[in-house]
Amino acid sequence: MAKSLQEQLLQAGLADEKKARQVRQEKRKARKQNKPADAEAAARKAEVEKARAEKIERDREINRQRQEQQAQQARQAQIRQMVDQHGIARDRGETPYQFVVGTKIHKIYVSAEQADKLARGRLAIAVLGEDFHLIPADTASKILERDAEMPVILHDPKSDQPDEDDPYKDYQIPDDLMW
Repeated sequence: MAKSLQEQLLQAGLADEKKARQVRQEKRKARKQNKPADAEAAARKAEVEKARAEKIERDREINRQRQEQQAQQARQAQIRQMVDQHGIARDRGETPYQFVVGTKIHKIYVSAEQADKLARGRLAIAVLGEDFHLIPADTASKILERDAEMPVILHDPKSDQPDEDDPYKDYQIPDDLMW
């Protein structure tokens, strides 16, 4: 039987064993690279990539929600600090002042001067939890800039203008009327 060219070259001394081993390895690598990919392996690899992409997207969403929650907590802390710093004491209140929060009517007792300022829109009421705090109107607008959902009662005197169609527009109700 005839010997391969490689064996003949080795016998003649024109090539050495190290070089022959290297050529065999290169041929084997070339065959493996050109081998068609296993369909199952490709499917598994695609599933792994898809799962990895979904996990990355889920992690991004969780991080975004966490950052949003932290920002909301920071805004709430700023609002509480503003109410604490600029809050006005209503210790000796004798005049009842009624206002609406959501669907409920609440009543707090304030001094006559504070009731007048509330009616004119110079003071506002901030609702933090179950507590009601008197604050200046400019502080109330800053609070509403930070959190528009925050219940802040601020009377707008411009909204008291009667409609043109109102038959009772000539009969103004005084602000200091007590029922």
